[in-house]
Amino acid sequence: MIPLVSRIVEVCVFRFVQDRAEYLVLQRAFAESVHPGMWQIITGTVVEGERGVQTALRELHEETGMKPMRFWSVPMLTSFYDTRRQEIDLCPVFAAQVLPGALVRLSEEHRDSAWLPYPEARRKLVWPSHRQAVDIVDEYIVRGEEAAFRLEILIP
Repeated sequence: MIPLVSRIVEVCVFRFVQDRAEYLVLQRAFAESVHPGMWQIITGTVVEGERGVQTALRELHEETGMKPMRFWSVPMLTSFYDTRRQEIDLCPVFAAQVLPGALVRLSEEHRDSAWLPYPEARRKLVWPSHRQAVDIVDEYIVRGEEAAFRLEILIP
């Protein structure tokens, strides 16, 4: 039997500049042991005792220095097989809207960042699950009024 766990969260960050959505993509540092140099959305590991929302907000701040002005639970889970632990990791996905002028302050985990329109952000991302996350955020959060309303999480 292959164990199912949930140790990772993902956060798709976007902002509006002149009514146009831009998505944040991050390039992993070349010194990272896992996927060096790869472009991705925010991913982070759950700390003991944390819940998914807490982890997502913490990782957003740790990896970019930003705090969201609005925040959502995205109606999808991504998954991957962890070959080291030999288990399947199910990852909740969140969306965060930040202010148009928000500055990205990268952690040591990343070497570069870019704010890109939807098609370009999608092309830059390596993993299909990250592309799907951007697809769903664009359709249901950025352009989906009813879904965005129903999925929003009030930030304490």
